[in-house]
Amino acid sequence: MPKDEKRKLETIPVGALGLVPLESCRELAVKVDRFLVKWREERDHEHEENIAFKGYLRDSYIIGACNPRFGSGEAKGVIQQSVRGYDLFLLVDVTNYSLTYSLCGNQNRMSPDDHYQDLKRIIAAAGGRARRINVIMPFLYEGRQHRRSARESLDCPLALQELVAMGVDNIITFDAHDPRVQSSIPLHGFETVQPAYQFIKGICKAVRDLTFDSEHMMVISPDEGGTNRAVYLANVLGLDMGMFYKRRDYSKIVGGRNPIVAHEFLGSSVEGKDVLIIDDMISSGESMIDVAYELKKRKAKRIFAIATFGLFTSGLEAFDKAVADGTIYKVVTTNLTYQTPELLGRPWYISCDMSKYIAYIIDTLNHDSSISDLLDPYDRIRRFVASYKTGKR
Repeated sequence: MPKDEKRKLETIPVGALGLVPLESCRELAVKVDRFLVKWREERDHEHEENIAFKGYLRDSYIIGACNPRFGSGEAKGVIQQSVRGYDLFLLVDVTNYSLTYSLCGNQNRMSPDDHYQDLKRIIAAAGGRARRINVIMPFLYEGRQHRRSARESLDCPLALQELVAMGVDNIITFDAHDPRVQSSIPLHGFETVQPAYQFIKGICKAVRDLTFDSEHMMVISPDEGGTNRAVYLANVLGLDMGMFYKRRDYSKIVGGRNPIVAHEFLGSSVEGKDVLIIDDMISSGESMIDVAYELKKRKAKRIFAIATFGLFTSGLEAFDKAVADGTIYKVVTTNLTYQTPELLGRPWYISCDMSKYIAYIIDTLNHDSSISDLLDPYDRIRRFVASYKTGKR
């Protein structure tokens, strides 16, 4: 096993490992499963005969589950084998709109609400028999509705409380819009993971002439809310950081939000520098493209639009145009959410595979070991960039 894949896991597993992917996350789960099978086959097995390691080596850790629906659109959760004593990891992508179901003869696309209900149905199907239930929900359900500014619902905290009330022990998400939402379940496990290492790895593999210093590169936050994300990456890479803040028209609401009037920039000169714009998600992409245009006005060189989740809710045409006119050089997102074949076929798109990282997290948690080193990729980023500079990557 390569050195970077070895982890010292000397503790007894919590229970037999079981991956339960909902249909929305099946493709990602299959990749995760391959890593787990490979690592456990190659790991030393001095305790192989110990009853605590029963079921440790298997051809696959995936446990079949489905959510069949009646003609009325109502559904149920079904787990297709016994899960008594298992350490279950349920994977769900609440943004996967490619799935449909029949409702009175009509085909409905599944919304985040539908996916969340299916997740609860599978938890209920486990019937409290599992040793432990962990939910891996890359895009946190209702994560953008985390605070109240008027007479409105607080959907994300309610969902988290509902999950732990159903017996969920740990919730693992990626790049939560506001991590403070974890205060709604302070006595339960909640981890929000940053894919900073995968971003740098993906960009470096696709582009071979990057220079990682403050003379040639800069990190930009597209708004004040994402400043911490940009500060972290800038500090790890030793770069300068800038940010935009959005002036909004609070007298009106368009598309569920106050429209942006202008983007104002705070930071040093970007002239002649490659720029990494980093955010948690690309929704319609309007804000990211506006920021890129503003940076081009300030004579930035190549612009990389980076986000954990690429939703592209308004399609890809705006990005096609921005790339064609030289405003954006590359768009970088992960495979944590559904990716259309059209997106994967775009020459300007870089997809960062998160399956290996998720497998690390699952393998470590199953052994009830600390994942602190996985949550902070500082050393891994530094080593990777050093290798890139010497031409070894």
